[in-house]
Amino acid sequence: MADALVLSHPEQVARLRQSCPEAAGAAVLAGDPCFDRMLAARGHRDRFRRAFGVRDGQRLVVVSATWNPEGLFGDGGAGDVLPALLPRLTGELPADEYRVAAVLHPNIWQGHGPGQVRAWLDGARRGGLALVDPLGAWRQALLAADAVIGDHGAVTYYAAALGVPVALAAAPVDHVDPRAPLAGFLTDSPRLDPFAPLPAQLDALLAAHRPQPGPARYTSSLPGASAGRLRELFYGLMELPEPERPALLEPLPLPAYEPVHRSAPMRVLTRLPAGAHPGEVVLRRWADPAYEPGGDGAVHTAVPEDTRDPGRLDLADVILRHGAPDDRRFGPPAAWCAETLERYAHCALAAYVTGPGDCTVRTRAGDTLVLTAAPGAADADPAAYASALHAWLAAGRSAAGLAEHGLLVRTGASEHRVTVTRLRA
Repeated sequence: MADALVLSHPEQVARLRQSCPEAAGAAVLAGDPCFDRMLAARGHRDRFRRAFGVRDGQRLVVVSATWNPEGLFGDGGAGDVLPALLPRLTGELPADEYRVAAVLHPNIWQGHGPGQVRAWLDGARRGGLALVDPLGAWRQALLAADAVIGDHGAVTYYAAALGVPVALAAAPVDHVDPRAPLAGFLTDSPRLDPFAPLPAQLDALLAAHRPQPGPARYTSSLPGASAGRLRELFYGLMELPEPERPALLEPLPLPAYEPVHRSAPMRVLTRLPAGAHPGEVVLRRWADPAYEPGGDGAVHTAVPEDTRDPGRLDLADVILRHGAPDDRRFGPPAAWCAETLERYAHCALAAYVTGPGDCTVRTRAGDTLVLTAAPGAADADPAAYASALHAWLAAGRSAAGLAEHGLLVRTGASEHRVTVTRLRA
C-alpha cells in the first residue's frame, strides 16, 4: 500500500495508463468527494433554486468561466467574450422566464480584484445577474441549473457529469491533450455562439439534450463511495485500524436567499387576448434590451426608481420601487406612489413592491390598489403584476371589475392569478 498512487479522478488513471503503463498498476481509484457531495444534495434542488431567487416556471442559466486566456473570461485572441455575453443574456432572455447566474473562477476575482470584476459586469448585474461565490455556492448553483454555458473549466465538466445541459461558448480543443477525456468532452459538446441570438440557441440546447456518458464516468468510478474509500486508503497507508463509525461527507449547505434585484429599465410587451378570461394579460419583460421587443401587442417601459440613469424616469410609463412597507425613508407605499405620480408627469402608474407577492399601485386616475398573489396560484415578480395592470388600463379597461375577478397574468408557460383590492382614500 505504501507504494500506491492515490487518484480521485479516473481521467488521471486513464492518462497514466497511456503515458506510463508500468505505473498504472500502483494507481488506486478513490472517487471524488466534491462530486459525491453534489450527488447527495440532488434531493434539495428545489430549495437551492428558491435560494437563488428562481421562481416557478423560470429556467436558471448558469455561466461558468475558468481562469485561462482561452477560457470564456479570457480573450483567446478574439476579444472579451464574457463581459459582452452576460448583459446580452439578461437583456435577450425574458426576465420572468429566466434567471441568469455566473460562476467565475476564484483566480479571476483574485487576479483582477472584486471591484474591477463587478465593474466589468455592472450592466448585467443591473439586469438581474447573480454572481455566485466561487468558493461557496457554485455546487448548489449547478444542481439548481437548467442549463450551463461554459468552457473547458472544471465547473462546466462537473455540470456535464451531473447531466445538466451544457453548451460551450469557448472550447480550446487545440490546447488540451487529445488523449484526455476532456478533449472528447470539448469535441462532442454543443456550441453556443456568443454573438448570435441567444434564446433560440438555449431552446435548441434543451430540446436536443442527451447526457454524455463520459463526464460522469471519468469524474468518478465510485460515485457516492469516496468517503469510505478514501478513509480506507489513508488508514491503510498509516497502518492503523479504521474507526467503527461510518465515513461521511459534510452535506452542502443551503445558500442564503438572494432575491433578484434589477435596476435596469424594463421593456414590456403585453397583449390582452380576445374573449379570454376576465382580466387576462399576456406579458413578457426584458431588462434594458438592445433591440425593441418583437411580437404582437403594446409595449411600455417600466423603470425602477433607483435606475442608474434618472433621465429614463421622465419617460417611464410605470415607475417601480422595492422596499419594506414600513420603510420610513419612503413613507407608506400609497404615499410614495402618490408622490411619484406628482413628480413624473409622463408616468401612468407607480408601483411599490412590498414583498415577494405584493405591491401597492396608484393610477393616474387616482385609484390606489393592492395587487396580491393568490394563494398557491402566482409566483412572479409583483412588478410584472403592475405592468399587467397598466396594460389593462391603457387598453381602455376599467379597474372596477378587477376587484371581482382579479388579474390573470401569463408569463411564458406560467399563469399567475392576482387579487386586486381597492384602498379607500
